[in-house]
Amino acid sequence: MGSRPRHRPPRPTRGGHQAVWLYGRHAVLAALANPERRVERVLATRETAERLEAELGRLAIRTELLAREELAQRLPAGAVHQGLAALVGPLEEAALEDLLARCGEHALVLALDQVTDPHNVGAILRTAAAFGVSGVLVTERHAPADTGVLAKAASGALELVPLVRAVNLARALEQLKEAGFWLYGLDERGDVGIMSLDLAGRAAIVLGAEGEGLRRLTAEKCDRLVTIPTAPQLAALNVSNAAAVAAYEWARQGAERRRPHSPPLSSGEAPP
Repeated sequence: MGSRPRHRPPRPTRGGHQAVWLYGRHAVLAALANPERRVERVLATRETAERLEAELGRLAIRTELLAREELAQRLPAGAVHQGLAALVGPLEEAALEDLLARCGEHALVLALDQVTDPHNVGAILRTAAAFGVSGVLVTERHAPADTGVLAKAASGALELVPLVRAVNLARALEQLKEAGFWLYGLDERGDVGIMSLDLAGRAAIVLGAEGEGLRRLTAEKCDRLVTIPTAPQLAALNVSNAAAVAAYEWARQGAERRRPHSPPLSSGEAPP
């Protein structure tokens, strides 16, 4: 019998081994602070480098100073770099098992069914970081790569929130069920508003693609289809806005559960 390997083999990286340019202060500084990131180059305007002297001075790599126009030429057209960019290696792929290991008794996962716009996925990652969501689950195909566009929209959250890519979303949703999650699909066919649900315990909010919504098989995997009530003149929210509303409602309910309840006032007693 052969001996077992002493070390787990390295996981594949998201997007292969090709380095990518990140730009914008929040996205770049978060990447530079992430020990899991391999930093190959850091570019900055002199003004930005002086303003961020403390942060950039801690790096083992020298910051290259460029004029603002020259920096823009090194990046994709239209990139809003804010005077700072970095060429970094890709992150290791997060597995669903890693995500589940982060989840406690009360946890929320956001699952995206073929959401392709990197601005939306980045905004959803930012929402996830803001409200304590355990992770974001996307499809391996028909989902954006970890590009500078996504990282800029995520405003640093790409380094903080696990982004799990599932080859088979239906199977991944089944694994969430097996781990004790209730699956709520946001869909106009839903029979109850999300504000009426008790989101205690482990919950997953499943959101569909821009314009198309949840695919039939994805909707069938959900325990319940729910809606976000809106004014009649606006039929539906953008997927990133819907994710923000859902995550806020989950966080609000969690705060209510943790809030100590004051004892009832006795007759004639004034409130404090």
